[in-house]
Amino acid sequence: MNLELFIAKRLITGKEHKISISAPIIKIAIAAIAIGIVMMLIAMATGVGLKHKIREKVAAFNGHIQISNYDNNTSEVSVAPVALEQDFYPDFKDVEGISHVQAVATKGGIIRTADTFEGMLAKGVGNDYNWNFFEEYLVAGRLPDYSGKLNNEVLISRIKANLLNLKEGDSFFAIFLKENDPSKPPNNRKFEVVGIYDSGFEEFDRDIIFVDIRHIQRMNKWEADEIGNFEVFVQDFDQMEEKSNEIYGKTLSNLDTQNIKSKYFRIFEWIGLFDFNIGLIIGIMIIVGGINMITALLVLILERTQMIGVLKALGSEDWSIRKVFLYNAAYLIGIGLLWGNGIGLTLLYLQNKFRFLKFPNPEEYYIEYIPVHMDAATVLLLNIGVMLLCLLMLLVPSYIITKITPVKAIKFE
Repeated sequence: MNLELFIAKRLITGKEHKISISAPIIKIAIAAIAIGIVMMLIAMATGVGLKHKIREKVAAFNGHIQISNYDNNTSEVSVAPVALEQDFYPDFKDVEGISHVQAVATKGGIIRTADTFEGMLAKGVGNDYNWNFFEEYLVAGRLPDYSGKLNNEVLISRIKANLLNLKEGDSFFAIFLKENDPSKPPNNRKFEVVGIYDSGFEEFDRDIIFVDIRHIQRMNKWEADEIGNFEVFVQDFDQMEEKSNEIYGKTLSNLDTQNIKSKYFRIFEWIGLFDFNIGLIIGIMIIVGGINMITALLVLILERTQMIGVLKALGSEDWSIRKVFLYNAAYLIGIGLLWGNGIGLTLLYLQNKFRFLKFPNPEEYYIEYIPVHMDAATVLLLNIGVMLLCLLMLLVPSYIITKITPVKAIKFE
């Protein structure tokens, strides 16, 4: 039988424990642990959720990795075409962890209506394009269908639609200059708005419209098997840079690869700061909870001074008595974690389902509501970490038990 655990259980379940002087202090310590774990869960879930959502949006418009020709071109417009027939298209078999490869092309132009005009970047896509991301962003109409014959369907952003006073079903003319010979008359195309999207990412929404890639091929006088670049999606975002290097080594020497972390490094540097903020909040909460538990432990020791003296008189070692109080503290921490997890996970579930908490300035965070992301492994590791760190903090104050002498302790009142 574990004597220390037996004594700790008797102390916890005894009636005098509930009516003792330490009872309110213990409740405060439990509340501090519970509030701390709630704050940690919220900080982690919202920080990680925001990171995932922002990088998901960047990937929706660019893929994780882009494969294109070396053309010394710093703009977003496709200049030098890439042959569609490649060993890695449509399935990248030479590199593991690739989920999808799609062919796209881009061309700058101007949208002209009867009342106004706006610049835009037409992104040509085909029937291999992954529309899964945009199903969530669709706010009106439907996604265009480019699986059949060449058509004039386009998907535009809500920002662009509002600027041009366009709605689902409206048509407009687009003007595209000829890059090879700007002196020649521009290309004119008439498009029909079949859908309107809103990703919340103004940097992309204000420019990009989606058109049939065959329009861009014809205007650029490309063959049907020539495209602007390939967009590659990886299964694990954390391996993106590693996969980017692998892809570079597996493609032809005239092809370049670039991942979205290097292309949009300012965005990813910014969201990288979230990890520091999360760590700071967790650290502060553990320190606050630990200090409250130290106070509770010292009060428990003071309240049980006579018992400590009796145990020492009966031959108990200092470490054995310290374990009694550490078991007691672990139980109190466990109660706090139980309440904290229950409250915290319930709040996160409600936010994920109903999205009632929103950013006051969504344009700064590229999303309207506060996203949450949490997995069971992270919750488990967080709870284990909090328990262990709090117990480690309690080792020092429990050392006071070694200074208590049996004679003085038994007389203590």
